[in-house]
Amino acid sequence: MPELPDLSVLADAFEATLVGRPVMTLDVGEPLVVRGTPAEAGALAGQRVVSVTRRGKFLTFQLARDRIVINAMLTGRLGLDAPGARALRDMAAVLRLGPREAPGRRRGASAAAAWTVDAPWLPADGAPLELRYRDPTRMGKVYLLPAGTARAVPGWDEQGPDADDPALDLATWRARIRRHSGELKNLLKNQAFVAGIGNGYSDEILWAARLAPFRRRSALAAEEVDGLYAAMREVLPWAVAELRVRVPPRFEVEIRDFLHVHRKGGQACPRCGTTLSEVAPGGFVTTFCRSCQR
Repeated sequence: MPELPDLSVLADAFEATLVGRPVMTLDVGEPLVVRGTPAEAGALAGQRVVSVTRRGKFLTFQLARDRIVINAMLTGRLGLDAPGARALRDMAAVLRLGPREAPGRRRGASAAAAWTVDAPWLPADGAPLELRYRDPTRMGKVYLLPAGTARAVPGWDEQGPDADDPALDLATWRARIRRHSGELKNLLKNQAFVAGIGNGYSDEILWAARLAPFRRRSALAAEEVDGLYAAMREVLPWAVAELRVRVPPRFEVEIRDFLHVHRKGGQACPRCGTTLSEVAPGGFVTTFCRSCQR
């Protein structure tokens, strides 16, 4: 499941790669995935990409006039390919983009993230490109949002602050978490509480905070509430830094092997050596240490 670290890397990379390029076509392979009419898809042609941003688990591609918002959900994956590259199974949508002007002459382009500048994986400006969205379960959605329309994007308005939002300071965190009483893992995954954390990184944050996933928020001491905030602020940027090195140029590949505990049940806890426990309530894997997470 793409989460904040994965999508932050994608947003930066796609911003550096796509801004300034004109849309040629949007080819729809799975109509159930693309929420928009054929006329709206056709109207994208000729519009240049202005920016690529992340909000929670959504990516927004702002064009000269319209927007495309993607929520990949559990199984959606986004990647870049040259036109004519081998067609892959489960291709739900392909956004074909033309060459762009040199970056220094692009109008309306926002500044690329520093880590992407002169990166060896950047395609040539003069080469056309395809942004490919795959989804074997068709759970994710691609929303076409023409300027002036009021089409809703499910889940967008219900989001809390991004988990890495500088405005989410410790005092705000304390005030927000006080309203909840459920289990900690479910709380971290609750997009209305904080946006961007899912199944994998909730395990990592709870391990870093030394808190058990099924413990209830109402049972936390004040210092544990603060410790959970500190762990979130430590884990997410650490993961982003790791993914910036590990992901390009195959952006469609989800990389989780560097995580400390998630999906490593049966292995030794990196902190105390106890065998990690792994359960799957509701089909979602939870990995934790029964010894050092209390």
